[in-house]
Amino acid sequence: MKEKIMDVLQRFSKAMFIPVLILPIAGILIAVGNLFTNVRLIEMLPFLDNPVTKGFGSILSGSLVAILNNLGLIFCVGIAVGLANKKKSEAGFTALLGFLVFINAMNKFMDLTGILYTGESLRGTGQTMILGIQILDMGVFLGIILGIVTAMVHNKFCEIEFNNAFQIYGGSRFVFIVLIPVVVVLAVALTYVWPFVQAGISGLGNFINRSGNFGIFLYGSLERLLIPTGLHHLVYTPFLYTSLGGVETVGGQVLEGARNIYYAEMADPSIALLSQSVVWDARGISKMFGLIGACLAMYHTARPENKKKIKAILIPAAVTSFIAGVTEPIEFSFMFVAPVLFVIHAALSGLSMVAFNIFNCRAIGPNGFIDFLLYNLPLGNAKTHWITYILIGLVFFVIYYVVFRLLITALNLKTLGRETEGMEMKLHSKAEYKEKVAAEKSGGKGDAVDAALIVEALGGAENITKVDNCYTRLRLILADPELVKEDVLKLETGANGVIKKGNNVQVVYGLKVNSVRKAVDAYLGRTAEQ
Repeated sequence: MKEKIMDVLQRFSKAMFIPVLILPIAGILIAVGNLFTNVRLIEMLPFLDNPVTKGFGSILSGSLVAILNNLGLIFCVGIAVGLANKKKSEAGFTALLGFLVFINAMNKFMDLTGILYTGESLRGTGQTMILGIQILDMGVFLGIILGIVTAMVHNKFCEIEFNNAFQIYGGSRFVFIVLIPVVVVLAVALTYVWPFVQAGISGLGNFINRSGNFGIFLYGSLERLLIPTGLHHLVYTPFLYTSLGGVETVGGQVLEGARNIYYAEMADPSIALLSQSVVWDARGISKMFGLIGACLAMYHTARPENKKKIKAILIPAAVTSFIAGVTEPIEFSFMFVAPVLFVIHAALSGLSMVAFNIFNCRAIGPNGFIDFLLYNLPLGNAKTHWITYILIGLVFFVIYYVVFRLLITALNLKTLGRETEGMEMKLHSKAEYKEKVAAEKSGGKGDAVDAALIVEALGGAENITKVDNCYTRLRLILADPELVKEDVLKLETGANGVIKKGNNVQVVYGLKVNSVRKAVDAYLGRTAEQ
């Protein structure tokens, strides 16, 4: 039962990642649009003071606000696609249809029962407008619920076919036929149930806010501690996109969630200082500064004869963490060989967010230095306090370095470069393997994926039931996980770590995971939807 629950949670977490990964792109483009209309920047670069560039900036940032206003629809389609076992494109299309049926069904039922508010402003009524339809304000939870329901119906009925005259009603058409009464009944039920759910969510949000820095510490620590399970997305997503992360009125519109509020306030020049709700998006301090200090500590505590070898491993990992905010290559370098360091890392990550809150900082850099530049610098230090962000980061760089170095030496932890002779040979083999691959490939293709070796290390093609991936991990369902050759995956295919949970196996490859997934699918003769 425990393994089944973990399997469901991991699948849901991966599905959540589909819409979540798109939203930062919208935020970056909003920031780019604001660059062209930023008064301070125009004063510095007078050639930007023309209707063409200012108009382009206004259109770019203004058009992307529509994404923030329709998060429910985005999550509905994204989660349905992520949870669908096959025919994912059809699942996404059906989810869109189900979403339209739901909002109109709820609107009609609320109208018939006299629940629909008829005043001029919906503020404070618990109701909102979605695609021009007035319904209960369920925020992103509406999309999550409908995405899950659509995927369940789709997985159960998408392969049902009929004969003769009814043949046209099989497959995805039958899924939609079944989905219609399901979402209509759901719309009626949630009309009565959701106000109580919303009251509970509001109560939880108030409790978290009242807990102050202790709540922030728990949030930041838990978000890191769940990295090995792949469930960390379930921690920060509600705070970024629901009322748990704050509720603010920006430009006359009520917005929920730290990220949504930040985007809206960022685009509004009349706001002198960003909302404190941005604290829930302060996870970038450990990514841009803390883990870099950890890498330096591991390098300085390595045995002299190994320093040259581990430098080639740690430098790319540190650059990836600092620039793109992808931390798993570093975290997996000490997560299993020295778990105490991972616990300390989680605690320091939580403390960095507490410091962020104490010093009233409003800057964010959730996905590394590029995000930090685009989000904060155009708005100025007065609005974001980005200089404070850097100062906090530098302090935690030192803290990480000192704490990691002391613990590694005091406890004789076997981090990179401090292994036993047998483990050292493995490290050496990994470096030599990479050099061999680079030498054998031409045209700068030294990072080519050896799909045959990966499949063999996973127990062979017949052992692989399902292949999937998220942002950094190859996620698999295997018939027999005991057949996995972890050493081969780590030392000869460039994997940063291997995690087993029952029949679920996750192999961490970092940013190159998409290439690995495509190569494995091609080798197995499968498409991405199989």
